[in-house]
Amino acid sequence: FSSDTIWELAAAEVRSQESGAGEEDGGETVCERSVFLMGSKTGGKTSILLRCLERDEPPKPTLALEYTFGRRAKGHNTPKDIAHLWELGGGTSLSDLVQIPITPNSIRSLSVVLVLDLSKPNALWGTMEKLLTAAQAHVEKIFSEAQKSKPGGKRQKAAHPAARVLPKDYPDRELISPFPVPLLIIGSKYDLFQDFDSEKKKVIRKTLRFLAHYYAASLIFTSIKSESLMSKTKSFFSHLAFGLDRGKTVSCDSGKPLIIPAGSDSFSQIGAPPLTDIDITSLHAKNPKDLWKKVYERVFPSERELKDPAKYPQYSEPQIDAMRAQKDQELEQYKRNAAKSWKELQLET
Repeated sequence: FSSDTIWELAAAEVRSQESGAGEEDGGETVCERSVFLMGSKTGGKTSILLRCLERDEPPKPTLALEYTFGRRAKGHNTPKDIAHLWELGGGTSLSDLVQIPITPNSIRSLSVVLVLDLSKPNALWGTMEKLLTAAQAHVEKIFSEAQKSKPGGKRQKAAHPAARVLPKDYPDRELISPFPVPLLIIGSKYDLFQDFDSEKKKVIRKTLRFLAHYYAASLIFTSIKSESLMSKTKSFFSHLAFGLDRGKTVSCDSGKPLIIPAGSDSFSQIGAPPLTDIDITSLHAKNPKDLWKKVYERVFPSERELKDPAKYPQYSEPQIDAMRAQKDQELEQYKRNAAKSWKELQLET
């Protein structure tokens, strides 16, 4: 992406919007949406985004948080709709940066895309859980603050314009816990996943189907090496970024990549967790999601975040440790400044 900082790009975008305001003489209004991509480290987020935007450029590693935008014209001589696109790098290590793209302004038209690397199943549940928990907590904090700032308190809670409301006939509506904004889960590197043992593939597929349905999310498996899968992925992406139709394809077949739009699955179709030689009562699960987690992690033990070996006393190097401490402080300061700059930019607008 451009070498400009996020803040310069964002400020320029705000200025261009302000200068363009009112230019359309009674014409169609420009529709703006925000899409926030996060997920597995080196999971292919940037490659997928570039392909969805039809940009022919080599992907570069995402540093912390990057911003770009896409435009799309509704028709001839009409203003172009804008999609603000944020991408979080570093896997789960920078999850506190979710506060920058998730703001009171963006939340009205925000969608989240979670990219999970199918070729690294041991890290999959932990990545999903940490990133969705961080994003959901910040979305709900914004909803809560907006409600407190309005007269009427609790009576207005359900009426927040950004609150997601599922149709009454949504499958298992009373049993699921919808993510507060539209969510798309992409299983990346399907080409590598295909080589897995069939029983392991079954566990991953069923678990991701459960999670997607539990969060009322869409789910698609993809690979940047497959034109047909990337075309379907682009349809799902364009639905979130520009409001286009995502198509009616649904694929739950065991030998094919999953393509399941939100609301097309159900717990009865997904079935029970794939318990193999496990006594369900021995798992002491607190709820259905916890049960699926415990079953999944029996097959794919979670990659616990290893304690930093650099801090082990046997590897002590005073000069290097002092410099590392200084760099850690600089990173924390950068994070604080980044959040502050973005808030100031919002206040100016």
